[in-house]
Amino acid sequence: MTDPHDQTLVADLHNDLVLLVDHFDRRGRPDYFGEFWLPELRAGGVNVQVLPVFIDEQFQSEGALRRTLLLIERIHRLAEQYPQLVVCRTGTEVESAVAAGRIAVIIALEGAHALGQDPELIRSMDRVGVRVVSLAHMGRTLLADGSGVDDSACGGLTPQGFEVLAEMERLGIVYDLSHLGIAGVEDVLENARRPLLATHSACRAVTDIHRNLTDTQLKGVADLGGVIGVAAAVPPFVDPVRPTAARVVDHIEHLASVTTIDAVALGPDFVDDYFHEVYGGWPALPGLEGSWEDSEIRRPSDLPKVTEEMMERGFSETDIKKVLGGNAMRVLHEVMGIPMADPGVTA
Repeated sequence: MTDPHDQTLVADLHNDLVLLVDHFDRRGRPDYFGEFWLPELRAGGVNVQVLPVFIDEQFQSEGALRRTLLLIERIHRLAEQYPQLVVCRTGTEVESAVAAGRIAVIIALEGAHALGQDPELIRSMDRVGVRVVSLAHMGRTLLADGSGVDDSACGGLTPQGFEVLAEMERLGIVYDLSHLGIAGVEDVLENARRPLLATHSACRAVTDIHRNLTDTQLKGVADLGGVIGVAAAVPPFVDPVRPTAARVVDHIEHLASVTTIDAVALGPDFVDDYFHEVYGGWPALPGLEGSWEDSEIRRPSDLPKVTEEMMERGFSETDIKKVLGGNAMRVLHEVMGIPMADPGVTA
């Protein structure tokens, strides 16, 4: 078999690199993306990059909308500064960008703090190019509870949350289940009509932590035609003791066994450099303890290690190409920027 990593589309469903780009730009390093991330993305073969906008606690509540818009503007300016990038709003635009040898960038919201309790603001996010949205992060928003809320106390979507989900489906914005609390996941899977994403998660049956998805949840995503991006770069998700490429592929194998290979994608979540630069190391995150410093997959240039491991285990070239990007592209092409007349979501 030829090496499929060098000959196929590679889609990364979650990379918080815009936070570091913003951090360094404010400290007089406007070329940081070109110096570090662009070579890394090229070395990892990444053709499609979902860039989430995450709001730190200091900006949440009243500062969330302003901070969100500033980071979205940062992404648009990156694409203006670097002709290798193009912000895409539809699957067709993604395909055109990749065919031209450029990196297709997709803007996402990791936690919809910016919406407050105003569902109509999702239309404003649509206008500035947002194409993937999760309603919550670790804590509570006015739309849903996040994955950091204890399961026994976790609420589902609020009435406003259901409104946002319906409007997202109508507009062609892809829903992201990662970070949603257990009750919210159930609400979305019961009400969604279109394929969706879990951009950066893994399998709870392989590594039992609250941020990973149960087999029932994985099947629910697959039944809707959605995909799960395996969070290969987050050691506690992969294995708190042995965060290796082999363990990443253990998650891929389990996910494929309980759903199908068509539900598997990559969402590595490369936050190692961000935490070391901003916090001086990995912060103590309850329930996410592990060997953060020993991860074998830390940057995009490490992604070929996952491909090599899949090849060694006998994955077919067709299936490897699906995992690397084909499955993600199917969902993006079917939903992203494609309006739906009757979402049919009810509270």
